[in-house]
Amino acid sequence: MRERSGLTTSAWCRAELMCVLLRHVREGSLVPKQAWELHDLFRDDVATGAWELLPVSADLLRDVEDQLRRLRRRDVFLRAGDAVHLMTAKRAGFKEVWTSDRHMLAAAPRFGLKGRRV
Repeated sequence: MRERSGLTTSAWCRAELMCVLLRHVREGSLVPKQAWELHDLFRDDVATGAWELLPVSADLLRDVEDQLRRLRRRDVFLRAGDAVHLMTAKRAGFKEVWTSDRHMLAAAPRFGLKGRRV
């Protein structure tokens, strides 16, 4: 990360990352010390500007709600956090999002975004 700049995501990722790290501790693929070291690295990257975290506001969440209501489709599987990330990208004027999540990739066009696989 230290060599990268210009990475942008929703501030939602703070909670998301902690849940992922805690899940890995719970499942035994990380010990707590490793999880906290990874979390500290992320926080350092945010502090040094490697990541720009865009705010999650009530207006953004209302836009997520409205967009999901417009979908009205049974074939779109999307978690709340992924919908927040997609709406954050759309509102920021991005044309594409990068993710390894297959559901987020499939839903990206519904938000006017091109999904790119990491």
